[in-house]
Amino acid sequence: MASIRKRGDSYQIRVSCGYDSMGEQVVQTMSWKPPQGMTEKQIEKELQRQAVLFEEKCLKGQVTSNVKFEDFAEQWFEEYAKPNLRNTSYERMKQLRDRVYPAIGHLRLDKVTTRHIQQFINDLALNGKSKKTGKPLSRKTAVHHLSFISDVFSYAVRMGMLSDNPCTRVYVPKGEKREKQIYTLDEIRQLLQLLETAPTKYRTFFTLAIYSGFRRGELLGLEWKDIDWDNGVISVRRTSNYTAGKGTYTDITKTKKSQRNMKFPGFVIDLLKAFKAEQDAERKRIGTKWVYTDRLFVKWNGLPMNNNTPYFWFSEFCEAHHFRFCDIHSLRHFFASSLINANVDLMSVSTALGHSTVSTTSNIYLHAFQEASARASDAIAAVLDFGDKKDPEEDKKDSGSTVA
Repeated sequence: MASIRKRGDSYQIRVSCGYDSMGEQVVQTMSWKPPQGMTEKQIEKELQRQAVLFEEKCLKGQVTSNVKFEDFAEQWFEEYAKPNLRNTSYERMKQLRDRVYPAIGHLRLDKVTTRHIQQFINDLALNGKSKKTGKPLSRKTAVHHLSFISDVFSYAVRMGMLSDNPCTRVYVPKGEKREKQIYTLDEIRQLLQLLETAPTKYRTFFTLAIYSGFRRGELLGLEWKDIDWDNGVISVRRTSNYTAGKGTYTDITKTKKSQRNMKFPGFVIDLLKAFKAEQDAERKRIGTKWVYTDRLFVKWNGLPMNNNTPYFWFSEFCEAHHFRFCDIHSLRHFFASSLINANVDLMSVSTALGHSTVSTTSNIYLHAFQEASARASDAIAAVLDFGDKKDPEEDKKDSGSTVA
């Protein structure tokens, strides 16, 4: 039963919600101040109504005055994020705590307002700096932080602790749009020539990246049994990932549709055969020190290659050859752009990239599709263009001549 206590010109409503794990009584409170002009009878009636409503909320678990955002977010990590999110997503979410907790972690869950979150996101998007480089944060980073906060509040709503997610009304300020770094066709041709002098392992890795559009984790997760030598087809079935907590580990693909098959030109398959022969010879040379994993891309002893190894090798390779450096993911963008420029349909491009939905592909490569569409429009216009030629009869009419 709720108890009511008058405090100055307002009233305090108290409701007992049982006892916590330490045996301490949990009491929830709220204050209510009557609007001006109400009679004593009206105040008494409304006060009793407010007490009943507050008690009902407490019984339903919708009042959380004793739970701070940081404490509940940690519960969310254990109860929801850890068993449901991919390890890479889980670890990334944990890193976001460093900025979120100092901003709103000390506030009670039911006291965090849309205004609080909007101010934090605005500051992050407009004034945030990278802790490593000191450079401004990207808009995508602000979006990640908002998604983390929103996921925590959505969980609280599902658990019946809140009736509203304040993040639904927050927007992320538009930042400077960064153009994707993509190699040109001439640069890719030059890169393939430069790779002919590289170690077979790295030549194979980057040739596959160019001709497949596979993600880095998908390339590192490839095993020899994934190759259909007779038909020249490679299957993506797993990924190789890394987190500080788990080290290098094998995981499922990013989405179900990321599991896909792709056919490769004969010379790529020949390169893979040469690479396998070289790896088999090295395995025999190493002997008992070799750890068999069936992976294509491994360390000196057969264990899966570290995820950052291709990046650092490629960076040094480009620097040594005075070649423009774009990260490995840019090769995936080149692959996608090449398909689009060749007028491959949207569904086929999406399937080749392993996107979960076609809309993901169209959103990421909207500009490329628009350019391809414009070229198609110009092409058909050129085909149907008769120039400024007029009908001979019209020419005679314009000159004042008559037709016999």
